[in-house]
Amino acid sequence: MFLTLPTVLTLLRIILIPVLVVVFYLPQHWANELAVAIFILAGLTDWLDGWIARRFEMTSSFGAFLDPVADKLMVVVALIIIVQRHPEIVLALSSAIIIGREITVSALREWMAGLGESARVKVAWAGKLKTIMQMVAIGFLLYGESLGNLPVLEIGYWLLIGAAVLTIASMLTYLRAAWPAIRQ
Repeated sequence: MFLTLPTVLTLLRIILIPVLVVVFYLPQHWANELAVAIFILAGLTDWLDGWIARRFEMTSSFGAFLDPVADKLMVVVALIIIVQRHPEIVLALSSAIIIGREITVSALREWMAGLGESARVKVAWAGKLKTIMQMVAIGFLLYGESLGNLPVLEIGYWLLIGAAVLTIASMLTYLRAAWPAIRQ
């Protein structure tokens, strides 16, 4: 199997997951900054692999499968380590909603594709907005300290709550679109 550059970037994102975990737990004063940098690097590789794949027609079925898996793995692992460091009900519940939605929507998309109905469950605006809010929240929560007078951790909490609300809204959009097939 020949690996395209976009697929290599996606694999790099997966390799960065254990690096993120190790760095997050390092007892160094700079560990938070490096954890955020790794998370941002992963996000940039996500954008870059998609751009390269479309721009240079380097798409592959393996890459199309692996890209969303890498994204979801990075988000799930980041949420788990954040909740472990800040074991608070709001963070745990918001994270559970986000993780549960990712599993549900992924399964729904796979099932709908098996029925030949994948066009019904396309990415919606609420899902895109949720992703942006979720990624910013995770970055803030990974950093977890105030920057001067900016309460980074608290902003991260509120952004994650907002992302959880949008998560529910986007999941309902997907379920509504798939409802005719579900009812059969």
